[in-house]
Amino acid sequence: MSNSELKDTQSDGDMSEIKSNSPVPVEKKNFPRWLVALCVFTLVVIGLLAGYGSGMGQRYAAQNTLVTGQLDEQFKLGQQAFDAGNYELAKYYFDFILKTDSNFPGIQAAYTEMVLRMQVTPTPIFSPTPIVSPTPDLRAATDIYNTILQLLNSSDWNGAITNLDSLRKTYPGYRTTEVDGMYYMALRQRGVGKIAVACQDANLERGISDLTLAEHFVGTGNLDAYAESLRTYARLYIIGASYWDQDWSQAQSFFSQVMAAYPNMSDSSCMSSTKRWHDATIKRAEQMLAAGNFCGAEEQYALAFTVGDPSNDNAYPTATQVTNQCNGGGGGGQPTSEGTPSAPLIPTP
Repeated sequence: MSNSELKDTQSDGDMSEIKSNSPVPVEKKNFPRWLVALCVFTLVVIGLLAGYGSGMGQRYAAQNTLVTGQLDEQFKLGQQAFDAGNYELAKYYFDFILKTDSNFPGIQAAYTEMVLRMQVTPTPIFSPTPIVSPTPDLRAATDIYNTILQLLNSSDWNGAITNLDSLRKTYPGYRTTEVDGMYYMALRQRGVGKIAVACQDANLERGISDLTLAEHFVGTGNLDAYAESLRTYARLYIIGASYWDQDWSQAQSFFSQVMAAYPNMSDSSCMSSTKRWHDATIKRAEQMLAAGNFCGAEEQYALAFTVGDPSNDNAYPTATQVTNQCNGGGGGGQPTSEGTPSAPLIPTP
């Protein structure tokens, strides 16, 4: 049978069914190779970066640990120098720490305290190589020290001070506290002795100087009350004497203060503060009399006569005339503002 004949004998419906039930072939798609390569490269780069970061972190950590250890060591050395009083060396260590890490624990407080100490304490010169000196022989120092004790016990202040000067010059570090106390005692006693002494041996200026030197060994303002009082009134006596024959009002004022506390204080002139006040008051009365101020003169004479002085006998007649002039003789006016006694204080010779 021919093909055409065979074709004609087959049903069309059967052929269409066969065609519809046959699977349709699917076209296969291949994944791009360049994308695979890119993913692999990305993974490799990420791994390399992670390894590099971990290595650098370890390196920085090790470096920070090393620096921290160095700063700890520098800080300890600085603290040791500070505790030893070598502030210049301590500053060298602390400066290094501040330049490296200004937030290092404790450096700010330590540096501040060091600066304050340097402002009030002389800093010894730092020497990298310590100088070793032989131990001094202190037997001679002990002998001088014992001699000073004997001189103090015998109240030989001059001898004690001379030996103290020798001891301090030769052995400056020998028993400094005890030597300072001896200096204070000797200078204080000698100063008091030059002020509170018989007039022939009085020397107010040197007494004041000794007490001022003694004060250096106990601190300003720490003199005992008696020594401080003597020094104060000795100064007032000297000031009052400087106005002698120059300004009787000032002289009278200063000596009235000294007389109230130490009536017998005097300098080498042997004029007590009481005598000087009396004479200055008489001189003021004479000045007022010469100026025609009879009532003012009467006041000054009356004040002067409150002190029993032998020279009052010579002043009584003049004082009597002044009182008469003030009370009615005319020419004197009213008493001055300094005040007038209720009755003339002119005792009968």
